[in-house]
Amino acid sequence: MQDTRSESQRRSNGNLLYSMKTSSFSEVPDKDKYGQCRSVTEFEKLNRVGEGTYGIVYRARDTRTDEIVALKKMRMEREKDGIPISGLREMTILLNLRHDNIVELREIVVGKSLDSMFLVMEYCEQDLASLLDNMQAPFSEAQVKCIFMQLCRGLTYLHDNFIIHRDLKVSNLLLTDRGCLKIADFGLARKFEFPMKPMTPKVVTLWYRAPELLLGSKDQSTAIDMWAAGCILGELLAHHPLMPGKSEIHQLELIVELLGTPNESIWPGFQSLPALEHFSLKKQPYNNLRHTFPWLSDAGVRLLNFLFMFDPKKRASASDVLENSYFKESPHPCDPEVMPSFPQHRNVKKKPGPAPDSAEKSKVRSSSGSAAPNKGMAIPVLGSSFGSGSFGGGIFDGDAFSGPMQPAAGASYAPPAKRQK
Repeated sequence: MQDTRSESQRRSNGNLLYSMKTSSFSEVPDKDKYGQCRSVTEFEKLNRVGEGTYGIVYRARDTRTDEIVALKKMRMEREKDGIPISGLREMTILLNLRHDNIVELREIVVGKSLDSMFLVMEYCEQDLASLLDNMQAPFSEAQVKCIFMQLCRGLTYLHDNFIIHRDLKVSNLLLTDRGCLKIADFGLARKFEFPMKPMTPKVVTLWYRAPELLLGSKDQSTAIDMWAAGCILGELLAHHPLMPGKSEIHQLELIVELLGTPNESIWPGFQSLPALEHFSLKKQPYNNLRHTFPWLSDAGVRLLNFLFMFDPKKRASASDVLENSYFKESPHPCDPEVMPSFPQHRNVKKKPGPAPDSAEKSKVRSSSGSAAPNKGMAIPVLGSSFGSGSFGGGIFDGDAFSGPMQPAAGASYAPPAKRQK
């Protein structure tokens, strides 16, 4: 009885393999238990820095090299058929990407059980969402240009390698202390080919979702990333989310309010989109980008219009953006090396104090990087963030940020209004 119990325990721990040839179990030698992967015991966990839909992220030290890395533990509790497909996609895509503006996946390490798997990534000190929510003074226009050009360089590399990110948002953009932007969280990314194959439209966090997705199109191209990039640029310039919809219908209303109502003449095939069988958009003939950004140059407004073209085929590509005249006029993009750095309060343990009240909690971003919705709000949030809303300039205790932020170097703006939630 005891032998049977111990064998059953070894099977559950992943120490036995079943042979189809001999119809029996055999014990895995110690040297082969981890395959070619290193053990997670070779890393010292320093602190937990975030949690998303598909994983928990830790700041850790590689005991071999003494390097600080990000250790992302993949969620496997609900999986009965091996590695979750989102994690598998993220691993296969990131292992083959090497670019200054793409977060680097160094290796995959494993624990003692089969459901213990970690992604070892380069460590980035901040994520853009937390910075925007916590900094006392917003980025200057020169700094915004620097950030956005780095984003477009990363997107150019992805799109040239036939990859659509499909979940671009500020919480999925990381910043190092040297001012280098990194695109992260590839759980929803896909490789594409020509002719394009249909994909599910339920991707991209709501505030950054392109109109063709909101209207049910299954034809997805790199244009959905570029619409999200336009939302990010608008958010950086406006100092708050540009179109923070509470539902898909509300998101469409905000798009129409900002850009006007599309029609067949500017977007061929518009009337045949699936969602328009059930409702129609209100008539609003005006483009209000100039009214929204009265201080922005003509070149800046043209760039936003180019990114917000309703017809995906006419929308700006990432390489188009890099050649845009907006980045060649004053103020010119600053060098990443002179971007401001921010205190890493998230790695300091917070002293115990009274729990924040519900009003304070409602101000905190959720782990996906979207604004935490108030009761009754339905904000779909898909995918996870590499930083998971926990990077940035405040002490992170799982509920709230605290602690003052230093003003951004060179910023001359007044403190921004509260970000719309």
